[in-house]
Amino acid sequence: MEGNLKNVLVLSFGFLLLFTAYGGLQSLQPVQRGGPGRGSAQHALRRHAAVLHVPAARPHREARLQVDPRARHVLLRGLLAGQLLRQLARKTGQVGKDVVSQYFGIFFLIFQSSGVWGNLISSLVFGQMPTQGTIPEEQLQACGASDCLMATVSANSTNRPSQDLIYTLLGIYTGCGFLAVLLMAVFLEPVRDAQPEGEDEKQAPPFWSTLLSTFKLLRDKRLRLLILLPMLSGFEQAFLSGDYTRSYTTCALGIQFVGYVMICFGAADALCSVLFGRLARHTGRTVLFALGAVTQLACIIALLLWKPHPSQLPVFFVFPSLWGMADAVWQTQNNALFGVLFEKNKEAAFANYRLWEALGFVIAFGYSTFLCVSVKLYVLLGVLSAAMAAYGAVEYTESRKADGPLAAGRTKPAEDGATQTKL
Repeated sequence: MEGNLKNVLVLSFGFLLLFTAYGGLQSLQPVQRGGPGRGSAQHALRRHAAVLHVPAARPHREARLQVDPRARHVLLRGLLAGQLLRQLARKTGQVGKDVVSQYFGIFFLIFQSSGVWGNLISSLVFGQMPTQGTIPEEQLQACGASDCLMATVSANSTNRPSQDLIYTLLGIYTGCGFLAVLLMAVFLEPVRDAQPEGEDEKQAPPFWSTLLSTFKLLRDKRLRLLILLPMLSGFEQAFLSGDYTRSYTTCALGIQFVGYVMICFGAADALCSVLFGRLARHTGRTVLFALGAVTQLACIIALLLWKPHPSQLPVFFVFPSLWGMADAVWQTQNNALFGVLFEKNKEAAFANYRLWEALGFVIAFGYSTFLCVSVKLYVLLGVLSAAMAAYGAVEYTESRKADGPLAAGRTKPAEDGATQTKL
C-alpha cells in the first residue's frame, strides 16, 4: 500500500476510534442529570472554554491542541493539508488542492461515521436493561415543549442505568481510546517536512496580534451581520443534543433510544454535507440557505405542537434526520460564505466564525437550566429569523456590486464549503 494512503487511513481510523468514544459520551451527558440541568451546565462550561480559546488560536496550533469535534476542519487542514499531502503532491507532480480533495473524501467517509458507532454502542449497551417501564399518561404530558426542567423533574424518565452497564460502556469507550493511540503509534509512518528548500515556516505572530486581528475584522459591517449565522449553528445544535434528547426522546422513550436518535442526526448531516457541497455549484448558496431555513422552521413549529408518545416511534427519528439536513446547510454553506466573502482575511474570519458559534452554544446551554422547552424553541425561532434576515441583507448588498466576492463565488464550485464541515 502506498505510504501516503496508508498514513491517511491510519489517521482516519485513529480519529474514528477516538471520537467514537467522545461523541457517544457527549450525546448522553445532557440526559444524565446529577441535578437539574447539570449536564447542560457542563456543556456550557466546555463551550465557554472554547470561546476563550478560539480567537487566540492559530490554525496549525489548533490542529495540534483543539479536540472539539466542531473544529475538525482545522484538524484536517493541519493533518491532511500539511506535510503529508504536500509530500504526496510533490512526489506525483499534482496540484496540492487536488490531492487534498482526493484524500479529504476518504478521511471524512471514515471519520464522520464515528457519531454512528459511538451512539450505536451506547444504545446497545443501555438496551440490555431498559431503565423505565410503561410511562403514565400524566407524565407524558410533561414531555416535549411542555417540559420545564426546573419545574418538573421526572424521576422516571431519566433514571440512571445500573452501575454495571455504565462501567461496561465506559470500558468500551476507554478501549476505543487506547486502540486509537496504539494504532497511530504503531502504524503511522514518519513524514519528513515537504516544504520546498528555503521556505521556512513563518513565525507565528504574538498572542495579542492574533487576538486583535480577529476582533478588528468586526469593523466590517458584513461580518457584524453574519455573526448571527454561526450563533444560529450553536443554538440549533445545542437544542438537539441538550433538549431534544432529554425532553422528547428520554422523557417518552428512555435513555436507551438517545443513541439511535443521534445516529439519524449524524448520518443525515454527513450525507447532506457531501450532497450540498456539490449541489451548491448548480443551485447557488441562496437556494440551500432557503432550504435549511424552511426545514428548520418547520421542525420548530412541529416540535412546539407535538406531544411525544411511545406509540409514535418513527416520529422520534424523523426530527433529528431533518435537523441534520438543516445543520448540513449551515456547516457547508456558512463556511463557504465566510471563505468567499473574507478571502483576504480567512484566518480572522474563521476564528470569528468559531468564536460566535461557541458563544451560541454557551448561551443555549446556559439558559437550558431554567427555561421551559417551549421558550427555548421560540428563542431559536427568533435567532433563525434574525440570521436569515441578516444573511439576506448581505446577499442583497453584495449583489449590487458587479464585482463583489459573492457574485464571483456563485460561479465557482462550492467544494470549499464541504471541506469546512463537521461531524
